[in-house]
Amino acid sequence: MRSVWPSSAGELTGADLEGIYAYPADLDRPWVQVNFVASADGAAEVDATSAGLSHAADRKFFLLGRDLADVVLVGAGTARAEDYRGVVASPKRLERRRRLGFAGVPPIAVVTRTADLDPASRLFTETVVPPIVITTESARTGPLEAAGAEILRAGGADVDLPRALDLLAARGLRRIDCEGGPRLFGRLIAADLVDQLCLTVAPLLVAGAAARIAAGPEAVPRRLALASILLEDGFTLLRYRRAAG
Repeated sequence: MRSVWPSSAGELTGADLEGIYAYPADLDRPWVQVNFVASADGAAEVDATSAGLSHAADRKFFLLGRDLADVVLVGAGTARAEDYRGVVASPKRLERRRRLGFAGVPPIAVVTRTADLDPASRLFTETVVPPIVITTESARTGPLEAAGAEILRAGGADVDLPRALDLLAARGLRRIDCEGGPRLFGRLIAADLVDQLCLTVAPLLVAGAAARIAAGPEAVPRRLALASILLEDGFTLLRYRRAAG
């Protein structure tokens, strides 16, 4: 893997990538990074999942995003479609996180208005850290609590995302790695909560009716600044940060 911009000589090392994608130091508020992969013609999925767009380079950054985060944020629809489980506590991951100053693995935090999750799913049964369910005041969560989930209630009719992020930050979970899906990303954009977008562009054309990486009822333009461009095997890894001012 090499850096196209800023340009650098030679292949990037693991330490180089950790430095490039590190969260800002001494955070005093929630800081949201969003990770997505898309085709060259803008598709965020093939046959309803992102697997058909993925590549070793993209998976490397998917794993790195988790390793650098305090918590992994995901929408309920994506958690169900992708059959989410807890972050795997592999020796390699634990060693890297210890070296970077983290303890254990980050929890998965699922945003769901209704708490309509299966307590028998891998999200609850294959994890070393209890998942966090971020839901509304009226949602029925008894079965999920019985399955070990921590429940955070933020909002009445729908999840109040700024409140949800504040609740995570109050637990020391400020480095937030959002893995989608498009509706959650769209809501984060609308609330102006996105600090960084890591977008892998796959050298594929998909066509069809595939979703975009963000979806919402109306356009809400937010200015970004290009921070880096990496390239591997035709896959382009773009990193954008919130524009100043």
